[in-house]
Amino acid sequence: MQIAIIDGRGGKLGAALTEEVLKRFPQDDILAVGINDAAAEQMRKTGAKRCASGENPVLVACRTADLLLGSMELVLADSMLGEVTPRMAKAVSESGAMRILVPMHLEGIAVAGVKETSASELVQDAVQKAERWKKGLPV
Repeated sequence: MQIAIIDGRGGKLGAALTEEVLKRFPQDDILAVGINDAAAEQMRKTGAKRCASGENPVLVACRTADLLLGSMELVLADSMLGEVTPRMAKAVSESGAMRILVPMHLEGIAVAGVKETSASELVQDAVQKAERWKKGLPV
């Protein structure tokens, strides 16, 4: 199974997700995709062996991954201070992969039903949802 972790800005969320995914799914093909080089480097530092950065790797990951993890901003064109291009947002939105999106860094957007939660709790919840999905359980 291919698991793609996508992040931008400084890559802190992507690094945290990568670290947890590598621990829990060591047998899977993990692809860390940074929207920028800094994000890709942060994910590489946590142990990701396959890393790429830029718009085209995001588009390819959206076509090939079975599971995508990242910020909810990935489906919002021009988010992450403009790093998420409209093509990236469309690719994530239309991906056939299971997408587990973490609601953080949403500037100017409030998501109803979402409580304030620490970043580490959000990462744990995202990876637990991935485990449930891999087992065929409801997420």
